[in-house]
Amino acid sequence: MSPYPWIYEQTLVFKKFELWRLGTSFWLGPGGLQYLFDLITLYQTSERIESSYYTRRSADFAWQLTCAAGAIFALNIPLRTMIHSRALLICLVYLSSRLAPPLTQTSIFGLVTIPITYYPYVLIAFDLVMAGHKAAAISVTGAVVGHLWWWGVWDTRSLERYAAAPSWLRGLISHSQASGSTGGAGAAFAEGSGVRMVPPRRQAGQPAQAPGSGSAAAATGHVWGSGSRLGTS
Repeated sequence: MSPYPWIYEQTLVFKKFELWRLGTSFWLGPGGLQYLFDLITLYQTSERIESSYYTRRSADFAWQLTCAAGAIFALNIPLRTMIHSRALLICLVYLSSRLAPPLTQTSIFGLVTIPITYYPYVLIAFDLVMAGHKAAAISVTGAVVGHLWWWGVWDTRSLERYAAAPSWLRGLISHSQASGSTGGAGAAFAEGSGVRMVPPRRQAGQPAQAPGSGSAAAATGHVWGSGSRLGTS
């Protein structure tokens, strides 16, 4: 299927009122496996943010995500960008990396482990090497919007009053907690994307988790004890 009816084209949007292109341009992407990986990563990152940091606030997340998409669109006008999915992905990855617990690390394809805060910049570097300066510039716009999102809503909270969803949107979206929530992004595992997020190690002096309080103990329902060394009484 030809992507032309769905990409952003300024003349067709504002003169022929093909307004659907504003939305569909965020869902198109490169062909092949890269698009599949980007789509899976986009879904998993969005689900992780919503279930971990927007519990029972799905409408607020939808509203802030829409505002972020509008900001990405505005920043990409000078670049004449026709497809905005990569910038949206970088935006969510940046926000997720800043909201992750301190010292959280990311394993890229099981080969290199880096702090999670550096992961968006690694993706931008990949875009620069694989697709050139324009692709990297588009990704940078997503990182800029992601930083403004984190800074304005979560860090300084200077934009918090604008981040609440309007009442009509709250009436459309359920606020129940997303299914499959783990309660934290640090322990999440992005299957299929080649990226694993490793929770930070326990700090010195911090009490260890009590037996039976973790998810593993709750799943088994029985504490088996420490056992005995073979060959000893």
